[in-house]
Amino acid sequence: MPDTRLQRPDDLTAEWLTAAIGAGTVERFTTERIGTGQMSECYRVTLSYADGPTGPTSVVLKVAASDPVSRQTGLALGLYEREVRFYSDIAPGLGGPVAPCYDAAFDGETGVFHLLLGDAGPAVVGDEIRGATVEQAMLAMAELGRLHGQLLGDTALADAAWLNREAPLNQALITQLYAGFVERYGESIAPEHRQVCERLVAAFDDYLAQEAADERMHGLVHGDYRLDNMLFGQPGADRPLTVVDWQTVTWGPAMTDVAYFLGCALADDVRRDNYTALLDAYHRALGPDAAVDIADVTEGVRRQAFFGVMMAIVSSMLVERTGRGDEMFMTMLRRHCQHVLDTDALATLPEPVAPAPLQPDAADEGAHQSGAEALWSESWYADFVDDGQNIGGWFRLGLMPNQQTAWINAMLCGPGLPTIAVNDFEVTLPDDPFTVRTDDVELTHSATEPLQSYRVTVRGRGQAYDDPAALLRGESGRPVDVAMDLHWTTAGTPYLYRLTPRYEIPCTVSGSVTFDGSTVELNAVPGQRDHSWGVRDWWGMDWVWSALHLQDGTHLHGVDIRIPGSPPLGVGYIQPPDGTLIELQTVSAQETFGDKGLPVSTELKLNPGGVAATVQIKGHAPVLLTAADGRVSHFPRAWATVSTADGRTGVGWLEWNRNLR
Repeated sequence: MPDTRLQRPDDLTAEWLTAAIGAGTVERFTTERIGTGQMSECYRVTLSYADGPTGPTSVVLKVAASDPVSRQTGLALGLYEREVRFYSDIAPGLGGPVAPCYDAAFDGETGVFHLLLGDAGPAVVGDEIRGATVEQAMLAMAELGRLHGQLLGDTALADAAWLNREAPLNQALITQLYAGFVERYGESIAPEHRQVCERLVAAFDDYLAQEAADERMHGLVHGDYRLDNMLFGQPGADRPLTVVDWQTVTWGPAMTDVAYFLGCALADDVRRDNYTALLDAYHRALGPDAAVDIADVTEGVRRQAFFGVMMAIVSSMLVERTGRGDEMFMTMLRRHCQHVLDTDALATLPEPVAPAPLQPDAADEGAHQSGAEALWSESWYADFVDDGQNIGGWFRLGLMPNQQTAWINAMLCGPGLPTIAVNDFEVTLPDDPFTVRTDDVELTHSATEPLQSYRVTVRGRGQAYDDPAALLRGESGRPVDVAMDLHWTTAGTPYLYRLTPRYEIPCTVSGSVTFDGSTVELNAVPGQRDHSWGVRDWWGMDWVWSALHLQDGTHLHGVDIRIPGSPPLGVGYIQPPDGTLIELQTVSAQETFGDKGLPVSTELKLNPGGVAATVQIKGHAPVLLTAADGRVSHFPRAWATVSTADGRTGVGWLEWNRNLR
């Protein structure tokens, strides 16, 4: 087969299908969309052969999502690679409830992939809400045992990097998601089930570490082994059961899939009445030389009973909300929590521990090895506000190594001042990430003392705008010479995000800025700096970012993250004057915009900590962001004064990323 990666069913040809299937000459074919997946798309391909029915009458083509945001997510999370590698590297030797794969290909740079799979029909799709019959559950357990038996404790798979990617879920994230989950579903959660959730969330990091320990038996984990991903074969089907959607396949605690299925596939009384028989069916199917005995299976399932509780919380908050979805997630939560209680799994949890805030390492101040993703980037950012002199500014250098491009931004603004902008989004990727020179700009930056002191110098030609909204319209300003020589000195605790590789540091800023022949000297004014690296799709989500500094010495930082189809996520901190750090679980921003697309004010709520703050804009320094594929985002940035509900005041910067969809 040639190295062909199919993007759409329109890319299929009879010749390609003939070569891929290898069971006769395909003369004609038709395609129809099946399923409603968001990360991928599936099509049934009905086949006609030149010499009569010599091969399968239909196959299934699975390709990456056509939506660029979904495709980027599938690529960044490794979902596409996992499924393709599963079918090409592992499935051929397994048998069991897995469709045959005729052809597979994956492009790690673009996310384009395809799988040509055997059709499971005629079949009946399982229904998580209705539940399984005892016969269906017995079949699901036996087929899972057949699949697992060959791989338990396989050291080669334990070392496969693609199968052992670090999961992004941790205690900080599930705590935030659970807060939204309770707000949405709280009245529907029984008190005893809420206790299960709260115990799990409070001990989550230690629970994951406990179950990942070397002494635990590990194996292949589908990761979503439930009825909605099962096709029960009817008379004429090639297999009695076909399990689909292997995008979450991983290497982990061996009994995860068993616990996940048993916890929700059956009503509580039916599960209790048949529990021992179902575990026996799974254990027998492992084979006569199984690496575990029935006691190991029972205890492993008990410990992994929490997986379904976690999935009910996380999945419900990361997908688009629907009526059936609400019913399904509440069914999942009730059944999985009851499974935990019935097996006394709470007794296996570590004691609850509040995770300490994370701090960056000094080595993180340097440049990082880039990933392979097209939108992998690394950026250094810093800002300042001098309210007494009515001026604020910000700087950012962004590197996109896989596009051989860098972005330079250096901005100044304030009441009574034009917005001064040095913007270049087409800088050739520099050899030295700490020194960048173009025909118009010379920029240097360095952590002179890691995590404590940082210096930026900028000299060059920018543009001045009396109407800052002109920057969002892509217009030019009048030429102006600009210079910055600024030092950021750490004035708080450096804070490392848990959700993504990035850290923020509250600072004081000293130095000078010069524009239009005038120089402004700064002396220990408030500021913030950050450093970020990883996949950054500016056009895939909205957010409101804030870094505020109160006169009593408190530093506030919060990000209200708005992913399409998902509830808001909040990250950040409150740093009181005593040096403690309160890690935020929720951040809520309510903004008001004027008719030119510039912000007027924003109301912020930060919790825990109970901070409510109102900001009033004093200077605008926005930019227009255009992706290589034409997507556009307005990126208003502004400095503001801030007042809190308890009477404190301060200053700081905010940004609003606003995708134009």
